[in-house]
Amino acid sequence: MKRRDFLTTQALLAGTALSMASGTTCHAQTEETDATNSGTPAEAASGKTRRVHQSVMGWCFSGIDTLTLAKHCKRIGFEAIEGIPASSYDAVTKLGLKIALTGSHGFANGPLDPENHAEVERKLRQGIDLAVQYGAPNVITFTGMAKKGINDASARRNCLDCWKRVLPYAEEKNVGIVLEHLNSRDDSHPMKGHPGYWGDDLHLCADLVHAMDSPKFKLLFDIYHVQIMNGDLIRNIRQYHPIVGHYHTAGNPGRGELDENQEINYPGVIRAIVQTGYQGYLAQEFIPTADDPIDSLEKAFHLCDV
Repeated sequence: MKRRDFLTTQALLAGTALSMASGTTCHAQTEETDATNSGTPAEAASGKTRRVHQSVMGWCFSGIDTLTLAKHCKRIGFEAIEGIPASSYDAVTKLGLKIALTGSHGFANGPLDPENHAEVERKLRQGIDLAVQYGAPNVITFTGMAKKGINDASARRNCLDCWKRVLPYAEEKNVGIVLEHLNSRDDSHPMKGHPGYWGDDLHLCADLVHAMDSPKFKLLFDIYHVQIMNGDLIRNIRQYHPIVGHYHTAGNPGRGELDENQEINYPGVIRAIVQTGYQGYLAQEFIPTADDPIDSLEKAFHLCDV
């Protein structure tokens, strides 16, 4: 599975079409699961109440089918999954996993360009509807790529104008919109960096969130991307925690495992997040490099289970 699949309209529509046939049953089953399973399997075995609510970004594990990945996630102790085709939502929620984040318009054709506004608004609304159906707290959004002829002031205004037309719908449905900051520096791989992405500065994205002035519009703090573009991770987490609605992880450089071969001290970073009182999801979004990607995933889970 590729992340682009997660962010496409086709995936959203597939999930919507499937849900029209079985949404009521799925919703009831999900509620029953939530009511009878107050913790993860690992919690039940150990008696531990977890302080970090972990999710998995499915696109990173492209060699493993979604249901197999979800079963491993459930066994390891993950609470949720994201970045998978919406057509798989029924199957994974029946396993007892939650959907942490739904997709929308993708990172390239964002609201920076008014020509994209109709598409962005439509896909955000579709993502919100899916979030309502499956109990996901958030839908993702992006600024889009910089475009010749659109200066920074115009880009900012265009983004805000577009999001403000969708925000009342999100507020009505009690679903958050989270804006992801991406790095524009790494050009080694199409999913390790995004040269030309306008929202590549953490402080710019935080300013956009503040300008929206709603508890239903927050920042997606991707630790990997922030490390590349801004660094100073713990200070930035402490500064911006009131507006953070979701976290992503990955090792840097290379977007690989959260191991000793990369530069981020994840236990310290995760403890800093916990100390802010954050109660949302933290999703593992690294691209495995080891022979056993599930072993890498399990190690990352325990490393962040502080």
